[in-house]
Amino acid sequence: MDFLSLFLMDFVKQLQSPTLGFLIGGMVIAALGSELVIPEAINQIIVFMLLMKIGLTGGQAIRNSNLTEMVLPAAFAVAVGILVVFIARYTLAKLPKVNTVDAIATGGLFGAVSGSTMAAALTLLEEQNMQYEAWAAALYPFMDIPALVTAIVVANIYLNHKKKRSAAGESLSKQEYLSKQPVAAGDYPNQEDYPSSRQEYLRKQQSADNRVKIWPIVKESLQGPALSAMLLGIALGLFTQPESVYKSFYDPLFRGLLSILMLVMGMEAWSRLGELRKVAQWYVVYSVVAPLVHGFIAFGLGMIAHYTTGFSLGGVVILAVIAASSSDISGPPTLRAGIPSANPSAYIGASTAIGTPIAIGLAIPLFLGLAQAIGGIGGS
Repeated sequence: MDFLSLFLMDFVKQLQSPTLGFLIGGMVIAALGSELVIPEAINQIIVFMLLMKIGLTGGQAIRNSNLTEMVLPAAFAVAVGILVVFIARYTLAKLPKVNTVDAIATGGLFGAVSGSTMAAALTLLEEQNMQYEAWAAALYPFMDIPALVTAIVVANIYLNHKKKRSAAGESLSKQEYLSKQPVAAGDYPNQEDYPSSRQEYLRKQQSADNRVKIWPIVKESLQGPALSAMLLGIALGLFTQPESVYKSFYDPLFRGLLSILMLVMGMEAWSRLGELRKVAQWYVVYSVVAPLVHGFIAFGLGMIAHYTTGFSLGGVVILAVIAASSSDISGPPTLRAGIPSANPSAYIGASTAIGTPIAIGLAIPLFLGLAQAIGGIGGS
């Protein structure tokens, strides 16, 4: 009973935080038809500065910490990123009127990480004075890249198998037709399958090579704006001495910039709701349930790290939150390039319109309250 009351009190308290208030405020003014617009250039600068701050914090912490402490949480982050894609492949993809490729792309986006959601979680942890490893933010790429790579590989394997089955069906039908036709001496029913020139031979060889190349996907993910900014911050924090600019510029501006970003995300979430009407309504159900399921899986793995290696409860919350989040910056363009046949209205609409508000408004206070209740009962 004490556990439940502690959890409920902390949960309600998180819902009253300014970070979540700005998100809800953005959705409300968008619903009321407000014409407020934050220029995209300003939004990009805000995202860059937030992720640079997170990266600098992580880089400085890694420089002063024992890297072996990161091994188990990083391994769990990789495992969750991959697992989320397969969960979507064998749950969402099996539901009525859901296209398999769209479901895999949706799983990839939900397995990838939202830098803004992570920033919101870090702010709430600080407001609640909950300790966490500063390097925990560096778990971002360990979950983000494997999820995107796995989604693109699985989708392309599925499409290649589908193409081969279709080609085999057409070939079988053709053979049945030719077997019924009279064949003159010297004629070969399948002679049109032979290339008539070297160029045609090379073209057929190239089209037959359906293997998915991993490195271009990883490279594109690393070059994405969100991950690039964060990795740059980690590198600068790790190999330089950025403490002065960090304390005088990035740290003081962090919360104010985050509040603006939350406002923008709330407005965008409301505007994206219309896109979900174009796809199966199962995406709505998935967008509500998946962030919490993914978060609970990561929370459970984080607790294993907590009891075996001393990983902090605040770190467990961060691991759970990045699992509950879905990429809103670098993920969509990576999936558009890697799975061009997938419908962006399905995976982007599901993520931005419902997944992100659920992750920020529900998952963060849920897992933070759960960790505080566990810490209050058993100590941290």
